Amino acid sequence: MFSDRTNWVLTQNRLTQAINEMRSRGAKILDLTVSNPTRVGLEYDAQAILASLGSSRALDYDPQAKGLIEARQVVAEYYRDEHGVRDLDPEQIILTTSTSEGYSFVFRLLCNAGDELLVPKPSYPLFEFLADLQDVKLIPYPLIYDHGWQMDFPSLEKAVTPKTRGVVVVHPNNPTGSYVKAAEVEQLNAVCQKHDLAVIVDEVFLDYPLYDHPLNDNLLSNSKPNGRLNQHSAHFDPKWAKRHPSFVQNSAVLTFTLSGLSKVSALPQMKVAWVLTSGPEDQAASAMARLEVIADTYLSMNAPMQWAVPALLEQRKSIQRQLMNRVRANLTELDRLLARQTACQRLEVEGGWYAVLRVPVTQSDEELAIALVKEKSVLVHPGHFYDFPSDGYLVVSLIVEESEFAEGMMRVRELLDS
Repeated sequence: MFSDRTNWVLTQNRLTQAINEMRSRGAKILDLTVSNPTRVGLEYDAQAILASLGSSRALDYDPQAKGLIEARQVVAEYYRDEHGVRDLDPEQIILTTSTSEGYSFVFRLLCNAGDELLVPKPSYPLFEFLADLQDVKLIPYPLIYDHGWQMDFPSLEKAVTPKTRGVVVVHPNNPTGSYVKAAEVEQLNAVCQKHDLAVIVDEVFLDYPLYDHPLNDNLLSNSKPNGRLNQHSAHFDPKWAKRHPSFVQNSAVLTFTLSGLSKVSALPQMKVAWVLTSGPEDQAASAMARLEVIADTYLSMNAPMQWAVPALLEQRKSIQRQLMNRVRANLTELDRLLARQTACQRLEVEGGWYAVLRVPVTQSDEELAIALVKEKSVLVHPGHFYDFPSDGYLVVSLIVEESEFAEGMMRVRELLDS
């Protein structure tokens, strides 16, 4: 009765079963995987957010396929103000309800049924479901760790077949927190030019760098004059950081850049995202014409949310500062705890909300995560959740409230020490 594309395993995995069992006994589990910023004790401007949804202009129906021009102009201004992109044309932007919807638009644009896209490994598991729903096949290419994460270009190019249509990059990656470096962008463009491939870039965590990055000529000089931030400082203002360049300026190959309010303003419930097209002029124009038809077919963005975009994007100025203070404080605490032992190592992280831990392989990552739930009442993500190539990896969120994070990581360390 049902399509093969929805033939997923729907039974609960062993980790979920262990969580439910412990909670049924009344146990309070410290959740070190939390990704919902609205539930970690941040201070939102509730009055401004709610007021933004009450515009009388929303009573008029103006079905612009790309989204209201007023909202797209505000998105373009965000790239100008935060990332130094001064000449961004709002006509390059299509508004969507989520980055997931943006992916579906781009997948449909590029791929026939059975075509392939290259995706990083490790990375977020959402791609698999999106690809299934669009009848696209995902082919992994590895990120390798050697004093930091980097793209494995020989393996990436070997993965290219006649059915390959594009390369997905996550900038910075979730969960590794690694940005795509300038030299990697150059190599990526060369591979894509050689094989006539598009680049699809997820930049939802772009605004959360942990360290300064050297400016290029296209970025605004609004940074703190000294280089790296004090690694023991719990306070961080995103406006101090020299931002990693956005792919919205990538003109060498056809490029689709995705982001949205879910992370930029930490408002995942306010369904506003966007796809921005760049690249060689003829290819970009053809892509935009086709994307506009796709967007017009769905007309998914509702008027109240589009009119709210200016106020909701404005929220980033307060919320990003709070989040980065939290991330840096938890990272400092994590390093303090790990300095006292040798069983666990934190891998380098450059940005985003997560940290990857390297742990001894005495059992599978899933078994270790289950043991942490059952013996220590603490939840972490096993590495296989993010397609790490082997056991020995755990992933924790850095936006957990500080007291809970410190207590939870103490419990993790206790189990590893034992």
